[in-house]
Amino acid sequence: MARGPTLLLEKAFVGGPVCGVDEAGRGPWAGPVSAAAVILDPRKTPKGLDDSKKLSAKTREVLEVEIKAKATAWCVAFATVEEIAALNILHAAGLAMRRAIEGLAVRPAFALVDGNYRFDLPCEVKTVVGGDGKSKSIAAASILAKVARDRLMIEMDQRYPGYGFASHKGYHAEIHVEALQTLGPCEIHRLGWAPVKLALAGQPLRQEILPFED
Repeated sequence: MARGPTLLLEKAFVGGPVCGVDEAGRGPWAGPVSAAAVILDPRKTPKGLDDSKKLSAKTREVLEVEIKAKATAWCVAFATVEEIAALNILHAAGLAMRRAIEGLAVRPAFALVDGNYRFDLPCEVKTVVGGDGKSKSIAAASILAKVARDRLMIEMDQRYPGYGFASHKGYHAEIHVEALQTLGPCEIHRLGWAPVKLALAGQPLRQEILPFED
């Protein structure tokens, strides 16, 4: 059995290009959710593709450059904090995925989507649980989405100093809790989220109400 992601799922589809799709940023308390869609060229697939969470930040950045240089097509898109509030995080992630697919220079016939939720996307969808560890296209998408969002949150650290966005990217961290309690929320906080509400009220954050890490 092969270790790590392969192109077996991509090769199983006949009838048009296959893109891998993944998102980043469903779990944080602040910032947008990002998504990427990637159509790999099987003749020029970058080595080392894997679930972005298993890779160091430096490795992800190196692979980002290689993916963009070698892929047949790629696109990264976002859904804003306002869209997350209006749609909920699941459907905002789906909106970012749709934007990423629609932004591809090559129209895909099929999309391999990480997870088990079948989003309404502009092509046929196959969900793949743990897809970023099984499909190279999904792994590539997970890397692009993660790097793009991390880079944006580093920029947000400059715009909204004091929250530590450059280090934790909007996730649960002691500096984030303390900043919320002393500074209050900023424009990119997800105000409807229970951890943000509790932190603002000066109440302890119970583990069971924390959003999942992604």
